[in-house]
Amino acid sequence: MKRAQAKKEVARLRREIEEHDYRYYVLAEPAISDREYDRLMQRLQELETRFPDLVTPDSPTRRVGGRPLEEFETVSHDPPMQSLDNTYNYDELREFEARVRKAVAEPEYVVQLKVDGVAVSLRYENGRLVRGATRGDGLRGDDITANARTIRSVPLRLRRRIAGFESFEVRGEVYLPRSRFAAINARREEEGEPVFANPRNAAAGTLKQLDPAEVRRRGLECFIHTIPRPPASHCATDREVLARLRELGFATVPGSDSLNGIEPVIEYCREWDERRHGLEYDVDGMVVKLNRFRDREELGSTGKSPRWAVAFKYPPEEKETRVRRITLNVGRTGTVTPVAEMEPVQLSGTTVIHASLHNFEELARKDVREGDIVLVHKAGEIIPQVLSVNKRRRKRGSRRFEPPETCPACGTRLFRETGEVALRCVNASCPAQVRGRLVHFASRAAMDVAGLGEKLVGQLVESGMVGSIADLYDLDAEQLAELERMGEKSAQNVVAALAASRERPFHRVLYGLGIRHVGSHAARLLARELGSMDAVRSAGEEQVAAIPGIGSAVAESLRHFFADEENVRLVERLGRAGLKLADESASGPKPLAGKKFVLTGTLDGLTREQATELVTARGGSVSSSVSGRTDYVVAGASPGSKYDRARELGVPILDERGFRALLKAVD
Repeated sequence: MKRAQAKKEVARLRREIEEHDYRYYVLAEPAISDREYDRLMQRLQELETRFPDLVTPDSPTRRVGGRPLEEFETVSHDPPMQSLDNTYNYDELREFEARVRKAVAEPEYVVQLKVDGVAVSLRYENGRLVRGATRGDGLRGDDITANARTIRSVPLRLRRRIAGFESFEVRGEVYLPRSRFAAINARREEEGEPVFANPRNAAAGTLKQLDPAEVRRRGLECFIHTIPRPPASHCATDREVLARLRELGFATVPGSDSLNGIEPVIEYCREWDERRHGLEYDVDGMVVKLNRFRDREELGSTGKSPRWAVAFKYPPEEKETRVRRITLNVGRTGTVTPVAEMEPVQLSGTTVIHASLHNFEELARKDVREGDIVLVHKAGEIIPQVLSVNKRRRKRGSRRFEPPETCPACGTRLFRETGEVALRCVNASCPAQVRGRLVHFASRAAMDVAGLGEKLVGQLVESGMVGSIADLYDLDAEQLAELERMGEKSAQNVVAALAASRERPFHRVLYGLGIRHVGSHAARLLARELGSMDAVRSAGEEQVAAIPGIGSAVAESLRHFFADEENVRLVERLGRAGLKLADESASGPKPLAGKKFVLTGTLDGLTREQATELVTARGGSVSSSVSGRTDYVVAGASPGSKYDRARELGVPILDERGFRALLKAVD
């Protein structure tokens, strides 16, 4: 290819990728599958590698992260990044309005969700991102431009030109989605690293990373809420500015229409008190601000805060309960974790009985003891966590919990790797680890072996029938029927479920092996890019790390896994047992290519994962939201708002029978 041709294709690819980023992160209406998106990105990377002079700072490939920084530079904020005064009840909101009405007779408000993230400032000149910075002390912050470029909801280049927005700055909140927070903490806990206390701390720690590639892997997002110098000659209100920012490609904080007077504001705050718990990000309050810029000028600011805005903070849901005892859990990789078993307590709509104490250093720091009254909450509304101990109510004579010296499951002496805080059992035959690996292998996201739960797995390991994953496929119904409370029919069902699991696709087998760092998403990427277990095993570490979405941690983990001859023999046994060790869908027919599906409700005969695989195996894609580009909505029992949205847009809706009929018709 000549340079002129490459230049045209590079420009086209960048436009397409930017459009898909906008649809995904701003409109929440993805138009293509992740696989199609990755192919666009890979093609762009190929062309930029061949023609390095075509690389520009605003290319989507720059999001993957450049070379690690030696340190952050300090930059000044102009104007300063002010903070908001806080209110903690509705009467204080009414007092705020009383002060406002001294200068503004008929105030008009906008209320936005107060996302609990890290405050950042983004500078754009001539339509391009030129600087990102943390809040710091409000006057000066760290230059995090390299890290900001990795956040997909931060546009590198604006979608269009709008008068008044030629050179400007926006401010917002960088946050870590709750699902990413839970996954990151689970991985850190498994690896013996300190866990993050909450999503905000995780986001702050991520932005302080000097390696942009690591920042990208964490999966930060960003909402914009303010433009510190609004183009008053082009926009008269905050809502107008926010609308323009969305047109330019920014994801803005969800908020209200304009509200007249404080009582509708209070009602809006009440409405969100419960709704916020179902969001993918933490919301700790609401921001109440005047909508009209001329009203803001009337009120002005103090040296610290604007007089025309205030934050209403929701009270955190924290409750006290008693620790009945502290138990020890041995994970499938050998990590020994202390767990608080507590008297039941209701938090964020669920009953909490257990809370991980993460590691023994954390346990010692908080000095949690059996019998203690502790304050608990849910970090990110997800993970039960012990915040503190009420030492005034501690029983006399209680003792510190001492870390064990030997594995509670097998008695092997525990080992702490250099640089880690976790204690590990290094006995590969440890029954707790074997049980953990078997339960993981049989889980719905992996091989989906119905009936093979924790209780049966425990029996199989304790009886000596099963010592590894591969042993499962040597079982017969007669053996299983000998186990306590296992009838002949139940035994036959388990054997049938194991037989059915031989049909699971390769990526689920790979995920089911429980290789460190190889989650279900990484397994899909590896299966798609490399195609077979042999290719995964033989691929070099650099080759694996270069796969978009994989990285060095997964590559190193795979190298260690296949360097162990016992693991190699395990994989070979699984192959002889008839499991799929290659991606058969890669070369098959694609009758649903280009078709976009959305799944909603509960299907009787299919799990969500199974339905997704039926679509993707035929070349279709599954999206999480309904748009005009959706081809079909598959609706089971109790469908949600996606069903209503499909009816509004006239998108064809299929029940389970219609879905199966469609699949049969295209096969």
